[in-house]
Order: sequence, then structure tokens, then C-alpha cells
Amino acid sequence: MDQRNMQITLSQLQGQGQKVVFTNGCFDILHAGHVLYLEEARRLGDVLVLGLNSDASVRRLKGDSRPINPQSERSIVVAALEAVDFVCIFDEDTPYELIKALQPDVLVKGGDWQVQDIVGSDLVLAAGGEVRSLSFSEGLSSSNIIARIKGSN
Repeated sequence: MDQRNMQITLSQLQGQGQKVVFTNGCFDILHAGHVLYLEEARRLGDVLVLGLNSDASVRRLKGDSRPINPQSERSIVVAALEAVDFVCIFDEDTPYELIKALQPDVLVKGGDWQVQDIVGSDLVLAAGGEVRSLSFSEGLSSSNIIARIKGSN
């Protein structure tokens, strides 16, 4: 869903009293850590929105060898998860502008992030929302999976 339609939809849902949770990431190679994290995020509200880094954004953040899977395929995979209600692709390096536009009630990232370092926390907290750093599944990462496939782990 594009950002404008997402804004309208989320505003309507919030108007009906539903709590919107937002998270973001590359989700390049989906693994158990991602699924557990997204399920935990979903339990914090009524609607989970996943901001997905575009291919260009992933390349800038992780290097020219990434993403392994293109955004069109990554968005299909994460949208199919029961915990995820909406997926919105963003092209910037951070989801700051997307968070500003969508105005979620709850902002979450994985446990490897400190609350004060979560991009957009200032926006959500200023609007009276909540920012959380969720559980982190040690050893479960796309980078570890890639290393195992290459035989270097």
C-alpha cells in the first residue's frame, strides 16, 4: 500500500479506537527471529504496520551484495505473516518520514536497539505514544544465515 493510502487507512482505524504498532527493517532473508519479533510486536496493539526498506535503501545500508531478495518478494513474504497487517516500502535510509506521516501509537524495534536510539521515537513520544525495544533472538540473523550458506560459519 502506498504511503498516502496507508495514512488514510490508519487514521480511520485509529479513529475507531484501534492501536497502531509500527516497526521497520530490511527482512532480507526471513528467519525465526523475525517471526518471533513480529509476533511480539503485534501483541502490543491491534494493527501491525511494517515499514520495509526498499532495495536501494538496503544496498546503501548493507552493501552492494544485498538485498538477497528484491523488495517485491520481501514484501510478499512479510505480508503473508499472520502478525503483519500492512507493509509499506520506503526508500530513505531511515523510516523517519514514514513514521512522521503514519503517526503510529506504538513504535518498536528489536532488542539490539536502545529506546532512545530508535528512529522516530521523538515523534511517537511527543504525540503521547509508546516506544519499545523488544526481545532479541541471539544468533538468529540474515547475516548469520548468509555466512552459513557460504560455509564460513
